[in-house]
Amino acid sequence: MRYLSLILIAFCTQFYFAQEATPHPLLTKDATEQQKWVDSIYNGMTLKERVGQLFMVQVFSKNNEKANREIVDLIQNQHIGGVIYSTGGPNRQAKLNNLLQATSRVPLLVGMDAEWGLSMRLDSTYAFPWNMTLGAISNDSLVEQTGRLIGEHCKRLGVHFNFAPVVDINTNPKNPIIGNRSFGEDRDNVTAKGLAFMRGMQSAGVLANAKHFPGHGDTEDDSHKTLPTVSFSEQRIDSIELYPYRKLIKNGLSSVMVAHLNIPSLEKRRGFPSSLSKHIVTDILKGELGFKGLIFTDALTMKGAADYVEKNLDGISTNTFSKGGEIDLMAFFAGNDVLLMSEDPEKGIDRIIEAFEDQKITEERLSHSVKKILMAKYKVGLHNYSPVGLYGLDSDLNRIKDDVLYESLMENAITVIKNENNLLPLRDLQTKKVAYIQLGDDSGSTFYKELKKYTKVHHIKGEKLDEIMTKIHNYNTVVVGFHKSNDNPWKDYKFSQKELAWLYEIARSNTVILDVFARPYALNDLRSIENIEAIVMSYQNSDIAQQKSAQLVFGGIDAKGKLPVSAGEFFPEGTGIMFNALSNLSYGLPERVGMDSKLLSRIDSVANYAVKNKMTPGIQLLVARHGKVIYNKNFGYHTYAKKNKVDFDDIYDVASLTKIIATLPVLMELEQQGSLSLDSKLGDLLPEYKKSNKKNITLKKMLSHYAQLKPWIPFYYATLDSVTKKPDSKYYRSKPSKAFNVEVTNTLFMRNDYQDSIQEIIKESELLSSLRYRYSDLPYYILKKYLEGFYDKSLHEITQDRFYKSLGANYTTYNPRKSFSLKDIVPTEEDNYYRYKKVHGYVHDMGAAMQGGIGGHAGVFSNANDVAKIMQMFLQKGFYGGKRYFKAETIDRFNTCYYCESDNRRGIGFDKPQLGEEGPTCGCISMTSFGHSGFTGTYAWADPEEGIVYVFLANRTYPEAGKNLLLRENIRTEIQRLIYEAIVD
Repeated sequence: MRYLSLILIAFCTQFYFAQEATPHPLLTKDATEQQKWVDSIYNGMTLKERVGQLFMVQVFSKNNEKANREIVDLIQNQHIGGVIYSTGGPNRQAKLNNLLQATSRVPLLVGMDAEWGLSMRLDSTYAFPWNMTLGAISNDSLVEQTGRLIGEHCKRLGVHFNFAPVVDINTNPKNPIIGNRSFGEDRDNVTAKGLAFMRGMQSAGVLANAKHFPGHGDTEDDSHKTLPTVSFSEQRIDSIELYPYRKLIKNGLSSVMVAHLNIPSLEKRRGFPSSLSKHIVTDILKGELGFKGLIFTDALTMKGAADYVEKNLDGISTNTFSKGGEIDLMAFFAGNDVLLMSEDPEKGIDRIIEAFEDQKITEERLSHSVKKILMAKYKVGLHNYSPVGLYGLDSDLNRIKDDVLYESLMENAITVIKNENNLLPLRDLQTKKVAYIQLGDDSGSTFYKELKKYTKVHHIKGEKLDEIMTKIHNYNTVVVGFHKSNDNPWKDYKFSQKELAWLYEIARSNTVILDVFARPYALNDLRSIENIEAIVMSYQNSDIAQQKSAQLVFGGIDAKGKLPVSAGEFFPEGTGIMFNALSNLSYGLPERVGMDSKLLSRIDSVANYAVKNKMTPGIQLLVARHGKVIYNKNFGYHTYAKKNKVDFDDIYDVASLTKIIATLPVLMELEQQGSLSLDSKLGDLLPEYKKSNKKNITLKKMLSHYAQLKPWIPFYYATLDSVTKKPDSKYYRSKPSKAFNVEVTNTLFMRNDYQDSIQEIIKESELLSSLRYRYSDLPYYILKKYLEGFYDKSLHEITQDRFYKSLGANYTTYNPRKSFSLKDIVPTEEDNYYRYKKVHGYVHDMGAAMQGGIGGHAGVFSNANDVAKIMQMFLQKGFYGGKRYFKAETIDRFNTCYYCESDNRRGIGFDKPQLGEEGPTCGCISMTSFGHSGFTGTYAWADPEEGIVYVFLANRTYPEAGKNLLLRENIRTEIQRLIYEAIVD
């Protein structure tokens, strides 16, 4: 009979709630079992235990034995119902949480302020962006994902209630406590974001808490220091501040926190805190809005509440009891269920018990709140409580999917609010001379480093404005980064008067891009924006925000964000200029493009193995997929002396990669415009070959290494003394002169006319006896002469003017000593056969050295990032950075194996995958892929089918070329294999 009654009660309960306008957010699917558990626990409690459930006390998880003992005492003797954690670390909190739960007879309800995820992460940064940043995102599903992942964090740490989302509509820029915690000033945007966040978090099994009811957005006072007043009419509050609550309540909001505010239009008693107001809590929240979830007070220790109670006991106190606990009692009378952070829980519990015994509190009122608390405990699984697992906690709170989402959130939030003459994204880099100036009191180093990945950018510093103005005189584009602390959302965000004065003066004389890494209200003090051509709002100064903003400036990512609040008089809420990316490389996490970080990290082991076993002193390694660089690391040092670690800005002699990143693109351009064709014959390209044995060799055959040309001619050897084997004085001088000005090194200058001799030797050389694939450098000597004659410029000038400058390949050059410091150039060999010195900043290849460092086959120096840009341009069928360099069909013509049937795998200039078992790749790559390798240990490969670009730069020839262990142990192709094994989509 009792069992049937329970079923009937449960059925009626469910039917009752189904008929109401708003759902009961604490009911579970197994409502009957939930009700049985709630009744069983409640009926087994003493009065003191029931009252104790109403109290949630603050706990600091940092090591404080005295404080922890006090909490244990409150659990054992006062039977408190819950705790809210503040500050500490995840492992300490988990251990303490397990201790406290083990102490309590009824499992504790655990809450936490984790509005942006757990701020206790291992790197001491916030897990996710602040709400103001999220408010700039148009895609609400990303906000829902944020709520979900934050919920997973909380659940893993044993937290059941997250006091989020903040749904205050922040219409006051001077609000000192909300600001970045709000999604913005538009009620619909705030509601949409709050609803998405709530759904995400509650889908993870963690209960949401909308705050601060009825609305804390429009006040200039700090509620932690005083009782702020919100002076709007009841009609205004109903239409604006209460709007999000109505929507969230109808969609299953679990709890609400009542604000610490004075609201005269809603509470007639002067200076009466909203958290103690029955009209606000019971009449409006419960009555008008129909809310049935848990109602939390804001911290009852806040300034102003206790003062009011002390002065206005309002007949609540009795003659036989002290004033202690009055505020807790008043909060309970108002209709709150959970009394948060009571100043003295013991007195509060005693005071409520006294009121109950005096029949000022009914059993119905007490059971109403206590049973709701127990329902919440059941809903979060505390009826089957298990301790927090400590193993793997750190890794579970620092997941790659959290980082992936953070990256995506920032990409979607960063907002362009001014873009005069479509300055952004920056194009035509060959015309740009870019300077970066840092304002603000926080670091902008990550932003600057990311800017430099796109083009040459100089960081201009100076103590005085005059000094700055002098230094930027020769720059036509100035990026001003305003960087403010990202430590917490309440940090100062304003420009100083000095910074504003500097900004106005810099903008008056220069084209300026202002990038603000602070809340939008930083722009409120701008008197004029007339001379500032572009303004970007990046919201926060985290590393990810800085990286993504730099990528946006150069068109690596789209511009998508919209201002969530008005920023001064110039930029209303909703401002946001959209533009598409320019097909530049961007930079991000592997998971963004269907690759696995853990699998990809296995590359580290292979690279470290190569360095440790002295296959090369150091390595630069880069992997990109679908236009996003997802692996970019350095290993080892410049030399085995281990003085200079390999850095991203260091440049390597790329050896034969020169063929495809220098000579080949120039030839492709000429072929595309019809100046030559793949069938053009050598005798037609260079008249002196008309009577040679090479006159009928076509460009197609030459560049396919299918022309019977010798593989290599040691030109330098004929210029050595036959006895000493050192450079013969007939051909060399130690100092330059009119007749000897071909710089081989800074102490070795070759005769000018010997370059003609090299060309003559090639022209007169015999052909190989049979037609078969045979790799040869000679075509590139010949074609270099042709190209330089065609343009009447050196190959260095041609490549800079036509490709490198516009690509932003500012680390790519011939003869790097002329424009780079030696500390940034990786040496290639201790030469004891020709130059007899360290080859450092001069090309390693002897034939290229004899051409003044500028060879068609060798001579280019670069870094991995720049080589990747060129390979990405090829991969994108000739398009990069908003510019079309080649038609798609041009790329296809050169990336074709024309002699595969003759067992020749080569394309036109490009190497291609092997046709059999052995070859230049891992054998796990598509046949449409292409690339090249270099003698110094370099390797670059692109695969159109998987969207992969892979660059490996090394100086395996240092200190001596010797045995090519990189090749023997297949280091480069083994890494390539690991790249492909990391593809998971």
